[in-house]
Amino acid sequence: MERVKSSMQQVPNPLPKVLSRRAGASSLEAEKENFERSQAVSINKAINTQEVAVKEKHARTCILGTHHEKGAHTFWAAVHRLPLSSNAVLCWKFCHVFHKLLRDGHPNVLKDSMRNKPDLGDMSRMWGHLSEGYGRLCSIYLKLLITKMDFHVKNPHFPGNLQMTDRQLDEAGENDVNNFFQMTVEMFDYMECELNLFLAVFSSLDMSRSMSVTATGQCRLAPLIQVILDCSHLYDYTVKLLFKLHSCLPADTLQGHRDRFQEQFKKLKRLFYRSSNLQYFKRLIQIPQLPENPPNFLRASALSEHISPVVVIPLEASSPDSEPLVETEDLVDTDTPPQPSSLENKFDDLFGTSSATDPFNFNSQNGTYKDDKDRLIEQLSREIRALKEELETFRLESGRLVQALRSQVSELEAELAEQAHLKQQALGEGEFLRAELEDLRRVKEDTEKEQRCLTEIERKAQANEQRYTKLKEKYTELVQSHADLLRKNAEVMKQMTVARAAQGEVESVRHEMQEKVKLAKEEAELREQEQVEQLQVLQRDLCSSREELETLRATVVSSQQASEELSGRLEALQGEKESLSDRLVQKEAELSGLGAELQRVQQSLASERESGVKASEALQNQLNEKESREQALESQLASARWAALQGALEEAQRIVQDSLSRLDDPAHISCTSSADYLVSRSQAALECVDRLQAAQDRYLTDRTDVSELLRSVAHFGHLVGDTIVQGSATSHMVPLEQADSLSEAVRVCGTEALGFLSRLKEEESLGSVDSARLRDHLASIQAIAEKLRPRGLELQQGELGDLVEQEMSATSIAVEAAAARIEEMLSKSRAADSGVKMEVNERILASCTELMQAIKVLVLSSKDLQRDIVESGRVSGAASTKEFYAKNSRWTEGLISASKAVGWGATVMVDAADLVVQGKGKFEELMVCSHEIAASTAQLVAASKVKADKDSGNLAKLQQASRGVTQATASLVASTKSGKSQIEEKDTMDFSSMTLTQIKRQEMDSQVRVLELETWLQKERERLGELRKKHYELAGVAEGWGEEDGTG
Repeated sequence: MERVKSSMQQVPNPLPKVLSRRAGASSLEAEKENFERSQAVSINKAINTQEVAVKEKHARTCILGTHHEKGAHTFWAAVHRLPLSSNAVLCWKFCHVFHKLLRDGHPNVLKDSMRNKPDLGDMSRMWGHLSEGYGRLCSIYLKLLITKMDFHVKNPHFPGNLQMTDRQLDEAGENDVNNFFQMTVEMFDYMECELNLFLAVFSSLDMSRSMSVTATGQCRLAPLIQVILDCSHLYDYTVKLLFKLHSCLPADTLQGHRDRFQEQFKKLKRLFYRSSNLQYFKRLIQIPQLPENPPNFLRASALSEHISPVVVIPLEASSPDSEPLVETEDLVDTDTPPQPSSLENKFDDLFGTSSATDPFNFNSQNGTYKDDKDRLIEQLSREIRALKEELETFRLESGRLVQALRSQVSELEAELAEQAHLKQQALGEGEFLRAELEDLRRVKEDTEKEQRCLTEIERKAQANEQRYTKLKEKYTELVQSHADLLRKNAEVMKQMTVARAAQGEVESVRHEMQEKVKLAKEEAELREQEQVEQLQVLQRDLCSSREELETLRATVVSSQQASEELSGRLEALQGEKESLSDRLVQKEAELSGLGAELQRVQQSLASERESGVKASEALQNQLNEKESREQALESQLASARWAALQGALEEAQRIVQDSLSRLDDPAHISCTSSADYLVSRSQAALECVDRLQAAQDRYLTDRTDVSELLRSVAHFGHLVGDTIVQGSATSHMVPLEQADSLSEAVRVCGTEALGFLSRLKEEESLGSVDSARLRDHLASIQAIAEKLRPRGLELQQGELGDLVEQEMSATSIAVEAAAARIEEMLSKSRAADSGVKMEVNERILASCTELMQAIKVLVLSSKDLQRDIVESGRVSGAASTKEFYAKNSRWTEGLISASKAVGWGATVMVDAADLVVQGKGKFEELMVCSHEIAASTAQLVAASKVKADKDSGNLAKLQQASRGVTQATASLVASTKSGKSQIEEKDTMDFSSMTLTQIKRQEMDSQVRVLELETWLQKERERLGELRKKHYELAGVAEGWGEEDGTG
C-alpha cells in the first residue's frame, strides 16, 4: 500500500491528462466536421442551377479548403452528390470551379482528380449529343479539363497555373530536343482545346445585344478568365520553345509546327481583341494585346523582340461579388507616432528645429521678419507647386482624353471585328449549308446508285431465272430428241434385220431357182414350161417364197410326169426367164441401194448419238452447276427471308415498346380518347392476331412464303401499339379505379405482346408459339372498354330509325312552314309599306325565300343520300334499316342533332325576319340567324358525308345543294346589310341649329356612349365565349363526346 501511495504521489493528477486528450480528440473531430460542413456549403453555393456567374468568395473558400486538407477529397465527395448529368448549368459551373482548383488549388488536387477522369470523359460524351446551349459548352469544357489533367500528368514540372521561369522551362524539357518537340505538340493540343471553348462561348452568345452585362451572359463568360490566363502562358512558352527548336532542327522539319502556330495565333489574337472590348472583362481583367504579326522563327534575333503577354487582375476588382478589400492606407498605425510632413522635415534640415526641440531659438533671436531672399524662395516654391498642380491636372486631363479616344477606337474596332465575325459566321454557315447540301446530294446519288444496283441485281436474277427456264426446256427437248433417236435407231435396226432376212431368203430362192433351172434343162424341155409357171407364181407372191418353193417342187414333180406337155411351152418359159432375170437384177440393185442407205443411216445415227451424248454431258454439267447455284441462292434467299422476318419482328417490338414508354411520358397525360374507339382498336388487334396466327401456320408449312407473315407482323405491331396508346388515353377520361384497371390491362398486354414477338424471333420455338394469352389480354381490354361506353344518354336501338325519319320529316315540315310564312309576310309588306322600306323588305324576304328553297333542296338531297347509305349498310350485313341505325348509333344521333338544328334555325330565322319587316326587330338578329342556318346545314352535310361513298351521285347533289345554301346565306346577309344602310341613311344628322356648347356636350356624351358600348361589347364577347363553352359541354354530355371523341 505504501508503494502504491508513493507511486500515486509521483504521478500528480493523471486523470485530467486523459480528459484533456479526449477533449483534444473531440475538438479535432469537431473542427473537421465544421470544415467539411463549411466546404459543402461553399461548394453547393458555388455550383448551383442558377444561371449566374460563380461568386469569387465561394470559389476562394473551395481553393483554401484544398490547401487546408492538402487534397480534393472533400470537394469530390460533395460533387458526387450533385446531378451533373441532368442539369447543364450545374455541370458548367462545376467545370468553372474545378478549373480554378486545378489552377490555384493544392498540387494534390490533380492526383485526387485522376480517378474521376473516366467519369468526366463519359459526361463529356453524354453532353456532346446536344448541339446547342450549355450541353455543347459542357462537353467542350470537360474535354479541356481532361486535356489539362493529361498535360500536367505528362509534364509534372508545370504547376497548375502554368507560371514558370525560363530556367524552369529548360529544366522541364531536360535540355533534350525530343522532349521540347513533344512538349510543343502537347501545348498545341492544350491551346486548341482552350480556343475551342473560347469560340464555343462566343458563338453561343447573341453579340447583337450587350450580353456581357446580363447574368446569363456573365455565367458563360466567367470561365474565360481562367482560359485567358492559361492561353497567355501557353502562347509565351510555345514561342520560346519554337525558337529553341528552330535553333536545333531544320526549318522544313518544323513546317507543321509553324503552320499550326500561325493558325492558333490568328484565333488567339482575334479572341483576345474581342474579349478586351467586352464590358464584363474591362473591370475584372486586363487582357494583353498580341503583336500585329506572329514571330518570325526563321530569324533567331526575333526572340529578343518577343514580349511575354501579361494578364493583370486588379486586386480591388477581382470579381463583382468579392468582398470589399480593406484599404491599408486609411488605417492608423498606433505603434509609431505620426511623422511630420516633408516640408517641415526639409525646413528643420535647413534651419533647425522649433523652440520646443531646439535649445537655440534662432527665430526669436533673428526677429519675426524674413528677409527678401526667403520671401522670394517661398514665392518661387508656391509658383512651382502651382505649376506642378496645373501640369498634373493637364496630364490627367490628357490621359482621360487619350483613354476616351482609345475606348472609342476600341469600340469601333470591336464593332468592326463583330461585323467581320458575323460575316465570317455567315460565310461559315453558308459553307456548312453547302457542305450539307453536297452531303445530301451524295447520299441521294448513293441511294440512286444502290437502287440501280438493286434493280440490276433483280433484272439479272430474272434473266437467270428465264435462262434457267429456257435451259430446262432445252434439256427436256434434248432428252426427248435423244429418246426419239433411240426409238428411230431401234426401228432402223429392225428394218435392217428384216431387209437382211429378206435378202437372205431372196438369195436362197435364187440359188434354188438356178439349181432348179439347171435340173430343168437337164431333165427336159417339158419342165421349162412348168418352171415358167413356177416363176410366175414367184412373181405374184415373193413374200410367200416358201409356199412358192413347195408349189414349184410339186410343179417340178408334175413336170417330170408331164414333160411331154411342157415341151411346147419351153420357148415361152425362156422368155419369162429373161424377164425374171431382169427383175432379179432390178431387185439386186434395189437391195444394194437399201444397203448403202442403211449404212448412211447408221453413220448419221452414230454421229448423232455421239453429238447427243456430248450435248447431254454438257447439259448435265450445266444442270449440276445450276442446281448448285440454285441451292446457294435458295440458302441466301432463306437467310434473307429470316432476316426480313427478324427485322419486321424487331420493328414491331420497337413500336410496342415505344407505345409502352408513352404510358410514363408526362406529355401523354393530356391525351384523351374514347371507349368506342378503343373497342374498335382492340377488335382490330384481335383480328390481326388471328391473321398473324394463320400466317405463322402457313409459313411453317411453306418456308418460302414469308410475305404474308411480314405484313401480319407489321400490322400487328401498329395495331397493338395503337391499342396500348388509346387505352392509356382512354384511362385519362374515366374514374380513378377504372383508369387503374385499364392502365394495368394495357401494360400487361404490351408486355405479353413483347414476349410473343420475342418467341417468334426464335427459330426453335417458332412452331410452338401460342397467342392465346395475348388474345385473352386484348379481349380483357375490349371488355373494359365496353363497360366504359356511355349507356344512360342513348335511346333504345329500335327507336333510332323511327326518330331519324321523324326528325327529317319534321325538318321538311318546318322548312315548308317557314317558306309559307315568308310568302305571307311578303304579301303583308307590299300592302302596308311603301318606298325604301318596302324595297328593303322585299329584297330581304326574297333572299329568305331563296334560302328556304335551298334548305329544302338540301334536306331532300340528304334524305336521298341517307337512303343510299342505309341500303349499302344493309348489303354489308345489317338485316334491316332499324338494325343499321342501331349498329351506327353515334352517327345516327349526329344526323338527328343536325336535322333538329336545321329545323330550329329555319323557324328562328323566319321569326327574326317577321320582326325586321314589322320594324320591331334588328338586322343583326337576321344576320346571326343566317350564319346559324349555314352552320346547321354544314353540320347536316358533314353528318351525311361520314358514311357516304365518295363516288355516289347523291353525295355530289348534296354538296351542290350545300353550296346553294351557302350562296343563299351570303345573299341574305348582303341584302340585310344593304337594307340596314339604306334605312340608316334616312336618319341624317343635322347639327346646324346647335351651339358650340351643345356640340361639345353632344361630343362628350358620344364619347361616354362609345366607352360604354366598348365595355358592353367586351362583356358580351366574354358572355358569348362562356355560352359557347357551356353549349359545347352540354352537347358533349348529350352526344357522349367526352367518351367518344378523343385525340389521344
